[in-house]
Amino acid sequence: MSNFIQLHLLTSYPPSCLNRDDLGRPKTAIMGGIQRLRISSQSLKRAWRTSDLFKEALDGHIGTRTKERGVQVYNRLIEGGIKEKQAKEWAMVIAERFGKLKGKDKNKPLQELEIEQLAHFSPEEMKAIDAVTKTLLTEKRPPNEKELQLLREEHQSVDIALFGRMLASNPTFNMEAAAQVAHAISVHKVAVEDDYFTAVDDLNKGEEDMGAAHIGEIEFAAGLFYLYACINRDLLVENLNKNEELAKKTLRALTESATTIAPIGKQNSFASRAYASYILAEKGNRQPRSLSVAFLKPVTGNDMLNDAIAALNKTRDNMDKSYGPIASSRYVVNATTGEGTLAGLLDFIS
Repeated sequence: MSNFIQLHLLTSYPPSCLNRDDLGRPKTAIMGGIQRLRISSQSLKRAWRTSDLFKEALDGHIGTRTKERGVQVYNRLIEGGIKEKQAKEWAMVIAERFGKLKGKDKNKPLQELEIEQLAHFSPEEMKAIDAVTKTLLTEKRPPNEKELQLLREEHQSVDIALFGRMLASNPTFNMEAAAQVAHAISVHKVAVEDDYFTAVDDLNKGEEDMGAAHIGEIEFAAGLFYLYACINRDLLVENLNKNEELAKKTLRALTESATTIAPIGKQNSFASRAYASYILAEKGNRQPRSLSVAFLKPVTGNDMLNDAIAALNKTRDNMDKSYGPIASSRYVVNATTGEGTLAGLLDFIS
């Protein structure tokens, strides 16, 4: 059995619109028959892996997700003096190694150089593509088959190691995610509200028109969220080509990001950045489990955070009574009482 690390976070966000649906409304979900606020795992993971904190901690080991690597190669070939027709042909040959190409679009001249599916490239793979492009510029010729072996089964890209990679056209280079992140769900019932706002033209003196220069509407809500994440530490080490030290740095960066980094949606309008108020970290070899059932019945009352903490811990203890101890060790950070520290949590995790 693998060595699992589980994180249970309670984070309170003030009025905000951190993660929107196709209509621009805060995302929601029905849980326990009640509407809750929701922040998708995709939104959370992107916020963490693109944060300055994550980048600085793991510099040189972070990949790039893009459909446009072929376009980048083409632009570099053109800048290096390769004729347009050759540059496009050579770039297409390279791009096809990462997935099926989109095809031509008269409204987007270089779309045929884009792949249909987002591909996640490790730093090692990005360097290999750059090296091939440099060779083509120097020798003025198309790439050969050996040079087109650009994807790597072994690399040390921490975001691919954590969140996985799926290449439909090249399954050999797929990687199973070492981290599983649930959608964050509010522990209580929510009602999405409307913010009707106007903007005034500073040069309008009101001599002819007293009306607003702009009228808009934003939907928002506030919530105390429960977030669950599980990391398979053994798989993380394996995904990082057995680099134990890099795995430790990755665990620390992921944990600190999860507890301190908020999604960036509408931050300029709401300034809704928040740190986790309560963190329960667990380590052990038994089958992991979420504690979301603690909030199947929505939390109510005037002391929502402490009531949520109590519900979380009661569920944890009762599950231990029913199934036996799930975790071999635990660490708690409670910002409302001053119990535990971020530094202590990171040492425990790593």
